Formats: sequence, structure tokens, C-alpha cells
Amino acid sequence: MTPPPSLDDLIRTVQHDAATAEPLDQLATASATVAELTETTDAVLGHYVDRCRRSGHSWTEISGVLGVSKQAVHKRFSFTVSTTAPTMERFTSRARTVLQQARAEATRLGHAYVGTEHLLLGLFAEPEAVAGKILDAHNITKDLAEGSIMEHISTGHGLSADAPYTPRLKQLLEGAVGEALDLGHNYIGTEHLLLAFYREPESLGTQVLVGLGASADEMRADVIDALAGYQQ
Repeated sequence: MTPPPSLDDLIRTVQHDAATAEPLDQLATASATVAELTETTDAVLGHYVDRCRRSGHSWTEISGVLGVSKQAVHKRFSFTVSTTAPTMERFTSRARTVLQQARAEATRLGHAYVGTEHLLLGLFAEPEAVAGKILDAHNITKDLAEGSIMEHISTGHGLSADAPYTPRLKQLLEGAVGEALDLGHNYIGTEHLLLAFYREPESLGTQVLVGLGASADEMRADVIDALAGYQQ
């Protein structure tokens, strides 16, 4: 097996990529690097879990190979919602467009997975949606978001029409359901997708949002204000 990057390799990478030699700058770069590695390794596992599922293997078989419980592997790798909670049918047309665009962004960037960073770019496909308007109000553009994302990842050649969602993205989508339930909504819109980023603070998409000045408290307040405006 090809050996993974060593600790020394990763330290040299952080030192090379950091803006300065200041410890805080290097810590920020190290955090982004770890998030990228986690996203990529999750994507690799997700890809092969999806292949196993499509080949007819059970969750019990998969959990045995991974050495974890069936419940743990199902929670991590399966985007499922209980029958009492909103399903994908409850996603608004704009939210569905965002999800479709996230896959298109992954394809455009040559990535063989769909991650939180692609979902963030997908939000800009609906500028008139709640999330799109809030991002615009904070002067967060697609170009800015993509520029920040590309500081941490590079384009690839994994042009796959059925690229799997990373486990982090699946968890984020489950988080969007949770946000909708917390707000008493029977639908999942772009605003819930936006808030769900902050349930996955280590994801690349979330770190980009925070790095561009979009804090969790501000986003939640803006969503509540926007929805109140619609109800008036």
C-alpha cells in the first residue's frame, strides 16, 4: 500500500502554505489542511461504501469490514430520514436546484465526490432564494467563495456522473432537516441548508463561510429576519 503523508510531510506542507511564520497563521492553515484531508478520506470511504451497497452488500457486511457497529456505519454513510421527518420530497424546488448545482460544481472542478464546498458553490445558483440573498447581503460572492475553496483543494480529473456525497455532506443534509424541524417548518429550503453548515464546523464549506465573515449567529439572525419579512 502506498504510504500516506507522514507527520513531517504535513508539517512542511503547512509551513509552505501558511501566509506567514506566525503560529496563529500556521494553526489556521493546519486546521484547513486537516479539514481537507478529512473531507477527502471521508469521500474515499463513501465512494467504496456506495459501491458495496450498489453491489448488494448489506450494512452488516460493510460494518464488519470497517470494524464498527451497523448503527454507526449506517449513520455515517447513509443519508436517511425517519418516516416522521421531512424527506427529500420536502426539499423546495430551489433547494433541489442547489443540490443539483452542487453536483455540477463537483463535475466542473473535476472532483469524484460531492462535498460541502460544492454545496456552498451550489447556493449561488439561486440568488433570489433566502440563502442567496443573505450571502449577497454579506458581500459573499461565488467568486470569493470559490477562490477561498481553491486555496485548499485543487481541480482534479474525477469526472463521475454519479459521484457520491461525502459523509460530511450527508450529515449536513441531515442537519438541514434538523434546522427545519427546530424552526417548526415542514419543508427544507436554502435557508436550512445555509444554517446546517454550522452543524459541521470542521467541513471545508463551513470554514470558507466563516473565513469570509459569515458567523453562525449572524446567519441565524439573518434567516430569522428574512423569514419574518416573508410572513409580514
